[in-house]
This record gives sequence, C-alpha cells and structure tokens, in this order.
Amino acid sequence: MTASKVSMTLLWLWLGLVLLLPFAIVLKISFATAQLSVPPYGPPYSFQNYAALFQDGLYVKAYLGSLRIALISTVFALLLGYPMAYAIARAPAGWRNILLLLVVLPFWTSFLIRVYAWIGLLRPTGLINLLLDHLGIAAAPLRLINTDVAVYLGIVYAYLPFMVLPLYARLEKLDPALEEAAADLGGRPFDVFLKITLPLSAPGIIAGCLLVFIPAVGEFVIPELLGGPDTLMIGKILWSEFFTNRNWPMSAAVAVILLAVLILPIVWFQAIERKELKL
Repeated sequence: MTASKVSMTLLWLWLGLVLLLPFAIVLKISFATAQLSVPPYGPPYSFQNYAALFQDGLYVKAYLGSLRIALISTVFALLLGYPMAYAIARAPAGWRNILLLLVVLPFWTSFLIRVYAWIGLLRPTGLINLLLDHLGIAAAPLRLINTDVAVYLGIVYAYLPFMVLPLYARLEKLDPALEEAAADLGGRPFDVFLKITLPLSAPGIIAGCLLVFIPAVGEFVIPELLGGPDTLMIGKILWSEFFTNRNWPMSAAVAVILLAVLILPIVWFQAIERKELKL
C-alpha cells in the first residue's frame, strides 16, 4: 500500500470516528422517544420529533433568528475584515507577520473571558456609556447590553480573525502587476478595485463568510451572555431541550436539521472551488 493510500485510509478512519459515528448516534437519537430513563430516550422510533419542529413556531422562529443574526454578523465582519486583510496584504513584507499576529492575538485569551469583557464594556456603568457621558453625547446611559446589537458586536469581535485570515491568504497571492496594468490603462483606483481586486478575491470572501456564518448560526455563549430575552437562537434552544427539558430526541432532531441547513453553503462553496480549478 502506497503512502498516499495509507494517508487517505487514516483520514477516512479519523473522519469516521470524530464525525460520521457521532452523527449516526445523534441521528438515531433524533428518531427516538423521550423517556424517564437512563439514557432518557428509547423506542418507538418515528418522525414525530421532526414533525414537531415544523409545527411549533418556536423552533422555526429560532432557526430564522439564528440565520438572521449570523447573516448580519457575517456582513459586518466582511465590511471590517476586508479592509484589514487588504491593508495587511499590501503592507511591507516585514510588517505582515506582526500584523497577522495582532489579528490572532485575541485567540491567546479564553473565549469566555473575551465575551465577559464585552459585558463590562456595554453595561450601563461600563466604559462605553461612561465615555458617551463624558463627551456629552448621551444624557443617560444607553441600553447596550442584552440586545441584538450586543450579540452582533460579540459575534463580529469573536469571529473577525476567521474572516481576515482567508481574505489575506487570497489577497496576498494576487499579482500587484494586474492592478498596476489596469491603472496604466486609465482605470481609477475604485474601478480597479471593483473590476480586478474584488472579483479575484471572491474565493477568499466566500471562505471567510462561511467560517464566520457557520459557527455563528449555532452560537450559544454570546447570545446567552450578551443577548436579551427576545434574542432567540437555535443554540439556546438546544441547550434548553438537552439540559433543562432532558428531551434528548428533540434536541438531536434540532441539531440534525441545523447541520442539514449548514451543509448547503459548504456544498455550494465546494462547487465554486471545483469550477475554479477547471478554468
């Protein structure tokens, strides 16, 4: 057996152990019935949990809320991350590693601690309200914490490096001669960016958006700590069904549907990648 075949065999074994086998277990539980036992599920097996997901408006609202918050957060992450990645890619070579280090530096701190730091910033007596009061912009403390805005800020802050890094990897590979040639032909800087740089960086944009959007859809910590009672996301529903209601079959069905929804953009991205490789 060649080295490549051994590598592929090990890869499939690894994927089977950490992905396919756990998913098969979750899929089986999703068809079970909740019971007062250990484990808290058992026969008969049916599609009743999946039917309940579409009959109960709470689950539909949670899915739509998760998609909305994740989509808006991804757009803001792109608007912030693209200029950062572009600036790093066009910076002198000696500065690029330092700038990239600053981008990933927050990862050296616990994710939970970084989210708690936003509580200190956004609360009525926090730094942001104190600054607004000092500048005379707000006469009374603004309600920033426990809102959707706070959730957007938390998600963008937490996942911004996942947007910057793939964008930088793509922009850094672009040949500057293309932009120089377009400028020599009379193209204005903004037109050059729209017609040359932006289209060529599209794979990086898609990769960054997926890396932000996918984990943001199932996010639990940020909406739990920064969101309000009206901030309904599927991660909170999963937690409630699994730990509070002890309804493992329903929580498994919620997770399976969520995975099915998230697979679609991944398949779309892979189709784009294959199409690009053929060109």
